[in-house]
Amino acid sequence: MKTNLITKEGFESLQKELNQLWKIERPETTKKVTWAASLGDRSENADYQYNKKRLREIDRRVRYLRRRIEQAKVINYSPEQEGRVYFGAWVEVENEQEEVMRFRIVGADEIYGRKDYISIDSPMARALLKKQVDDDAIVKTPTGETLWLINKIEYSK
Repeated sequence: MKTNLITKEGFESLQKELNQLWKIERPETTKKVTWAASLGDRSENADYQYNKKRLREIDRRVRYLRRRIEQAKVINYSPEQEGRVYFGAWVEVENEQEEVMRFRIVGADEIYGRKDYISIDSPMARALLKKQVDDDAIVKTPTGETLWLINKIEYSK
């Protein structure tokens, strides 16, 4: 189940994308559709068909973003979080093979295009929540269990 939690930065990013789509891309695409439609036969008009398809994609994404923004619960940093893993934390972990990973625990809408972000809904994040430095976390995945040691916890303030 997808949570509605989001960082302040993630919320601002969604709003920025929505504004870009609604105020810039959609009006431009609408003009292109109108222009292409004025040329006549739409059945063989590639400009018309492409831009009409793009307009549907924009509208679909705008609807999604509006719903997510409306439902989102922005979680701000709190000094009480220091020393433990909570939403928004940058965490460095190490496994028994001495492989080190560093990532930030964020909302599901924030992970796309970022290799250093993981969703709060992921097995890794769930296993790390409320733990502190030098604690072990057993991460249960479909391929089995892995033991991770928490090396460092930081928060963006």
